[in-house]
Amino acid sequence: MKRITRRSFVEKSILGVAALASGAVTKASPGTAVDRVPLGNTGIEASRIAMGTGFRGGSRSSNQVRLGRESFIKLMRHGFDSGLNFYDMADLYGSHGYMKDVLKEIPREDLTLLSKVWFADGAGMEPTDRAVPSVDRFRKELGVDMIDICLIHCVTNSNWPVELQRIRDELSELKEKKVIRATGCSCHDFGALQVAAKDPWVDVIFARINNRAKSMDHSDPNAVAAVLREARSNGKAVVGMKIYGAGRLAEPEQRKESLRYVWENDLVDAMTIGFEKTRQVDDSIQGLNQVLKA
Repeated sequence: MKRITRRSFVEKSILGVAALASGAVTKASPGTAVDRVPLGNTGIEASRIAMGTGFRGGSRSSNQVRLGRESFIKLMRHGFDSGLNFYDMADLYGSHGYMKDVLKEIPREDLTLLSKVWFADGAGMEPTDRAVPSVDRFRKELGVDMIDICLIHCVTNSNWPVELQRIRDELSELKEKKVIRATGCSCHDFGALQVAAKDPWVDVIFARINNRAKSMDHSDPNAVAAVLREARSNGKAVVGMKIYGAGRLAEPEQRKESLRYVWENDLVDAMTIGFEKTRQVDDSIQGLNQVLKA
């Protein structure tokens, strides 16, 4: 192995700076799955992969919560130890209390925390037209003063900005008070997504996207892709969900094809995946790294 001396290191560094100054180095590093990247115009940075806590979520439970407290903490901690710092929660999932224990082991300032307010009747939840009581409760459940991103959960029609005006106004007030840093919605309807892509109030959009239109809001992924590009051009942060089609893209090559479609077409800033096992975290980090460096 060739020994690197201090002199050779300095010489290489000088050459590198000269190349940058001359424009000879033009291609940026493709990055990795665990890099901290900007989320739209929010001023928030997070890893490209978020640890989802709501697979098969409902009635304040999910597959992650059903793992039990000890296994939940182990899974979330494994994600952090592997380089991920983005955690996706919701009232619907019942994951706040378990995340509170995770936060006892990881400094709050090292994490990007996202949660969602459920407003509709059904799914074992109480309907509401308020945001302040929910967010105050979320902060107590998590044991934190501030939540980075708070979304309206599961908007399903294009008139949602009017129908949910009070929730929007209260989230805006919380943002002004720096109780939350960014607002937005998770979309489960193509019309709702189209509106969110243009709405100035929206900072962050959760959108269902994969290359085979599995568990999506439109039969043509390219139609959704066009809206996501519009949203990103408008400064919105787009977080992709259902990247693996809610488990329907089960084969390794299917998952890799979906990752390639989403990232090579610049459709998202980040994506959330509901891992249930530590090896799934490792596989997705490895898969996304391969796509980014291809």
